[in-house]
Amino acid sequence: MIVVTGATGNVGRPLTEALAKAGEQVTAVSRHAATVPDGVRHVAADLAEPAGLAPVLDGAKALFLLLSGGLHAPEARPADIIAQAAACGVRRIVLLSSQGVATRPLGPTRVAMRELEDALRESGLDWAVLRPGGFASNALGWAESVRTRGTVAAPFGDVGVPVVDPADIAEVAAACLLDDRHTGGVYELTGPEVITPRQQAQAIAAVLGSPVRFHELTRDEARAAMTQYVPAELAEDTLDIIAAPNPAELRISPDVQRVLGRAPRPFSGWVTRNIAAFRSSPK
Repeated sequence: MIVVTGATGNVGRPLTEALAKAGEQVTAVSRHAATVPDGVRHVAADLAEPAGLAPVLDGAKALFLLLSGGLHAPEARPADIIAQAAACGVRRIVLLSSQGVATRPLGPTRVAMRELEDALRESGLDWAVLRPGGFASNALGWAESVRTRGTVAAPFGDVGVPVVDPADIAEVAAACLLDDRHTGGVYELTGPEVITPRQQAQAIAAVLGSPVRFHELTRDEARAAMTQYVPAELAEDTLDIIAAPNPAELRISPDVQRVLGRAPRPFSGWVTRNIAAFRSSPK
């Protein structure tokens, strides 16, 4: 049995589906009740209380570990989840980390994530680490404004990074959970091209078949919006990257191709699959 945390999110959902299609027994974990694929067990649990995860982890052979926003807070102890998994007999953990661990190692949230990576390496378990850059699915934050006002609002409109499709992250995660050849692997995951927020808005407009205006936010405006959902430290680290990505953050990684045997999906492909989120309802 494989346990998938964050199972209702943009990575966890396609990962759960992929593992179920591969014939694996899957336990999908999220904080709230959710619909999951047929044959998948769902458990509502709070990762901030690792001791309560024992009934979920007992009998599992592998764990996909994704930290929610609260587990990035300074007082969080996500390494306790690894210890609990080991105590329950889990043999393999695939951790969703961050590209910034390597490219911005001194950022506060990156230091914490590197410590978690180190705890996993020292756990005695089989492991793999995924370090994605920016997610294509972050564009869903614009869905309401596109539907109602035909507008995308974002900071640093002409500064791009190679955003990665969460479906690619999920497929790489599935490979790492199922294939021993990926044990000890650290994979940097990016899309196939650098794309700016303004270009992302243009891609959404092209698939919609209707204009989408771009409005550039100030850094302060963007920070205020982000801190409604994530800790302030994580918001600041993220804004530092998207304001001025360094050469390592602009690099197109070969790791999706290396693991999956195909090129990573472009942003336009993600938009096409998710365009319903941006369409206004018919009146």
